[in-house]
Amino acid sequence: MTDTATPTTAGVPEAQPAAASGSDGAAGTPVAAPPPPGRSYAGLAADESREDYSLRYAPHSFRRWSPSMVAGTALGGIAYLADFAIGASIVFTYGFTSGLASILTAATIIFLTGIPIARACAKYGLDMDLVTRGAGFGYFGSTLTSLIYASFTFIFFALEGSIMAQAMHQAVGLPVQAGYLLTTLIVIPIVFRGMRALAKVQAWTQPIWIVGMVLPFVVLAFEAPDAWSAFGSFGGTEGAGSGFSWIGFGLGTGVALSLIAQIGEQADYLRFMPARTEANKRRWNLAVLAAGPGWVIIGAAKQLGGALLAFVALEAVGKTHALEPIAPQIEALRPWLGSFALPVAAVFVIVSQIKINVTNAYSGSLSWSNFFSRITHKHPGRVWYIFLNLAIALTLMEMDMFAALNKLLGFYSNVGIAWIAAVAADLVINKRIGLSPRYVEFKRAYLYAVNPAGFGAMVIASTVSILAFFGLFGTYAEAFSTFIAAGLSLTLCPLIAWATKGAYYLARPNPVNGPGVEIEDLTATHTCSVCDTAYELPDIADCPVQTGPICSLCCSLDAECGDICRKDPTAGPVLMPMPTLRTAPGPAEVAEA
Repeated sequence: MTDTATPTTAGVPEAQPAAASGSDGAAGTPVAAPPPPGRSYAGLAADESREDYSLRYAPHSFRRWSPSMVAGTALGGIAYLADFAIGASIVFTYGFTSGLASILTAATIIFLTGIPIARACAKYGLDMDLVTRGAGFGYFGSTLTSLIYASFTFIFFALEGSIMAQAMHQAVGLPVQAGYLLTTLIVIPIVFRGMRALAKVQAWTQPIWIVGMVLPFVVLAFEAPDAWSAFGSFGGTEGAGSGFSWIGFGLGTGVALSLIAQIGEQADYLRFMPARTEANKRRWNLAVLAAGPGWVIIGAAKQLGGALLAFVALEAVGKTHALEPIAPQIEALRPWLGSFALPVAAVFVIVSQIKINVTNAYSGSLSWSNFFSRITHKHPGRVWYIFLNLAIALTLMEMDMFAALNKLLGFYSNVGIAWIAAVAADLVINKRIGLSPRYVEFKRAYLYAVNPAGFGAMVIASTVSILAFFGLFGTYAEAFSTFIAAGLSLTLCPLIAWATKGAYYLARPNPVNGPGVEIEDLTATHTCSVCDTAYELPDIADCPVQTGPICSLCCSLDAECGDICRKDPTAGPVLMPMPTLRTAPGPAEVAEA
């Protein structure tokens, strides 16, 4: 039962007992060395400075950033320019009026569904996968959503990498194929080091990004003040016309809704939000709102801004290059910067793409870790899955996925919105009316393998909407397939939970930190009886096989227990030891964090 090496504790390395030898001194009696733990983790999986609790609850001892620091880091990850390309593609294809309505409608849906998810991730210290488990999908039911989320990260890594390669080709003549490889390799050292490295990169590059983002629009305000009014009557490049079209609106919304899974990447940061207290609740609420669903306000503005820049540059560079964010940037800056427009635009694009692709690679590694830990019962460490995610993204870039942008994103959004809408429905409806437990349970020991409420809703909604997307139900159903996905998922999740009387949420009560259990301090710890390491109570389950506490990851990786705790009603309760209260971290620990 070993994965080699020794894990750290919940945020602070646990002092390992030294193997005693010789005698005990006065009595001269030999002292036996303590037995080794039942499981020890590989060196990279054990190093939480890199691992960042990729498969676990993020403990309070690790969550030492301020709300504003977490929010700033999370928002730094939305510096991407895919919004520019997506917005330009929508408006060029469906015209300004339909495109504007599509972008604003998608942003509203993304914002509303993102609020409960962001709050749950920040409150419980869980990533999107762990929240999905307890929000209607079950332990193995959320395995499929791990793949959906992983595909989001490598699709958008490939899209952002393509934009970065285009910029390097424009700036220094680097072949685009070589640029794809370089954009992939450049993020590895940063992502390898985890959350601390990502936070530093986002903070250091933010001033450059802000200047680069604002400057082209300042130039346009002075040099082309009539551009916006002309843009308002733009009928697109495909003959859509400047008026409103329901078909164009539906299809455009579908493309814009492909970004709905971005809330998962925001959650990967939000899980490190400190505990909400009376003293910080206003700052906490604002930070969660801004860094969670608030990203889409900036995102929608970027889509419209990118479409405007592409429209202004259309005559000078042509339709193909106008959809590549680097070319409109150069054209917008040229009146003021002249020959310096190219290097300035290139630096902005490269910085923007590094900021987002470190997030894409990081989130992808978390998602793949969650997927493979449940399938293989092994966990070599989050960092190894960085290479899998990047290899898939590089393949997509070499296949020129940028050329099929609208079709690819339109298809993906059907699945993404069915998943996100089901989770939001459970958090907002089912938990409020008592169909679902009022807290988020993520541990294998207490969950059914599959919960039909969320999982069933997602499968049915995405299947029907994909059939509609491919034209099975007519033109209008094809255009509004993402609305079908959202509507079905939001409706079916509560209906299935009601029909099953919420019976598939909890396989058995949680006596460690479940509802009705009086807990003096959530930061108290139990020592896992398998890996011999202390973890905070929310990360601990009672295990009849081990006859004691077991941490969530050791529980996930156990391939031999037969799920006795959930399947054998005669297993009985487990007598748990008294938890150990942690001492407050010292100044040195806080300073290091």
